[in-house]
Amino acid sequence: MGCYTFKKTQKIPAALNEVWHFISSPANLKKITPAYMGFDIKSSGLPGKMYPGMIIKYNITPLLGIKMLWVTEITHVSDYEFFVDEQRIGPYSFWHHQHRLEKTEGGVLMTDTVNYQPPLGFVGDIANSIIIKKQLKNIFDYRVAAIEKIFGKF
Repeated sequence: MGCYTFKKTQKIPAALNEVWHFISSPANLKKITPAYMGFDIKSSGLPGKMYPGMIIKYNITPLLGIKMLWVTEITHVSDYEFFVDEQRIGPYSFWHHQHRLEKTEGGVLMTDTVNYQPPLGFVGDIANSIIIKKQLKNIFDYRVAAIEKIFGKF
């Protein structure tokens, strides 16, 4: 069973504090997730800003219309620099997602790095090569387009 890395970068023509406040707010997650994922935050009373130890519960529909619970913990936060979410319950055997921001000339470079392991051993490896890595690419391509609609294109 393999452990895989998916990485996506995006230049955003906005101030670092604007981008940080947007991506570090749990309320904005749905805005940058494709509708077909059936993304629905189930946690109530979430604050406007992520913090280490925060648990966020969602319903998602990752494959074949099957709804499932996904629980992530925000494990690390360095304001205006990065935060990490790790899956506690969900479709993967392992999920570690780092969202990193870096101020650049004319805006911000955002880098998402996801390290993940599909479930089911070698069957998961096959699913990764056929479905999962393509689905991750599609989700993050959608995020790029959604963020461009909010902040503009670099």
